[in-house]
Amino acid sequence: MYKKLTTVIVKHPKDAYLNQEHLRNEWKKFNYINEPDFMKAQHEYEEFLSIMRQHVEQIEFLPASEQVGLDSLYAHDPVKFTKSGAIILKSGKKLRQPEAGVYKGFLQEKKIPILGELTGDAVADGGDLVWLDDRTLLVGRGYRTNDEAICQIKEMTKELVDECIVVQLPHDQGEEECLHLMSFISIVDENLAVVYSRLMPVFLRQLLIKRGFQLIEVPDDEYGRLGCNVLALAPRVCVMVSGSHNTKQQLIEAGATVYEYEGNEISYLGTGGPTCLTCPVSRA
Repeated sequence: MYKKLTTVIVKHPKDAYLNQEHLRNEWKKFNYINEPDFMKAQHEYEEFLSIMRQHVEQIEFLPASEQVGLDSLYAHDPVKFTKSGAIILKSGKKLRQPEAGVYKGFLQEKKIPILGELTGDAVADGGDLVWLDDRTLLVGRGYRTNDEAICQIKEMTKELVDECIVVQLPHDQGEEECLHLMSFISIVDENLAVVYSRLMPVFLRQLLIKRGFQLIEVPDDEYGRLGCNVLALAPRVCVMVSGSHNTKQQLIEAGATVYEYEGNEISYLGTGGPTCLTCPVSRA
């Protein structure tokens, strides 16, 4: 989750949001905080992309598709990558479930390996799967990821993972809101994590400390503005939505380089920060 990002999949808001009229008709259905501004969203995304292009060698863009909705902007959730290829997931948010098939076709077209695919009643979002290290996988069990998915993911990754740790997620704001495991933890180096401890199970916080992690604690007001959603571009080189000054300062004091982008339209309104906007394919 923290090594140098070399290949990433993203989706531009012009291909996810399509136009202002489409946003006006769809934002409530997708449970956005408010209607995004189509033009501002594109400007914000170009600022975000300019940061990505400075650090990431290969950026692949998902195409527009009539089969998917506004949330397809958040390219992280329909798949999760392992060293042996992608796991095709099926979102716990029913409106997002068609994204998996479109994503699978895209990966096949690009000849990107696929390790496996969830079947039957299994549902999971990429935001609930966190690589603690190369051989340890954390899986959040909540409204977006169920027990059947966890069983299938364990089976698919049994040759790649020494330890799969299930993290029970809280109810928090309820079933309609998006709470992922990655909502309250972002790993930005082998021993540095940005966390919102109020939502973190005690055992997980103790595990991180036992493994030598320094914890950057996000204050309440900055958590609400996605301050805990921090994408590592390389060890201690990261990007976050602008405005979380306390969290940013803690990261800088920990030796991190921090890039910011204005993310009101593309991140805050849809509750998806930089980790949600990006699907890392490979890290060096």
